[in-house]
Amino acid sequence: QVQLVESGGGLVQAGGSLRLSCAASGRTISSYPMGWFRQAPGKEREFVASISRWSSGSTLYADFVKGRFTISRDNAKNMVLLQMNALKPEDTAVYYCAMGRVGATWVKAASYDYWGQGTQVTVSS
Repeated sequence: QVQLVESGGGLVQAGGSLRLSCAASGRTISSYPMGWFRQAPGKEREFVASISRWSSGSTLYADFVKGRFTISRDNAKNMVLLQMNALKPEDTAVYYCAMGRVGATWVKAASYDYWGQGTQVTVSS
């Protein structure tokens, strides 16, 4: 059974940084595309970033995080990371890690079969 567990969320001031981690069990993350999504209160879940499987490590980012967030994989630890810099109050949301299907469209939540429970990120102004 696949399990994804996020950690690293918290409260930070605008301009600060956080690093989210997603520990996977049950499958090797290097064999699947992995993604981060977020959901703010009253809003739909939205794509944040994704990384391809295997060693190519191709990445894709939502426009609103380009240049500020970096997604990466630690294959030895079977973890996906999201480094978030220059945080803004509008980045406040619950952030979810997800494991995708090979060949699916990365930006769509429906392309991901497994989800973590989420970790809260709150950015104060």
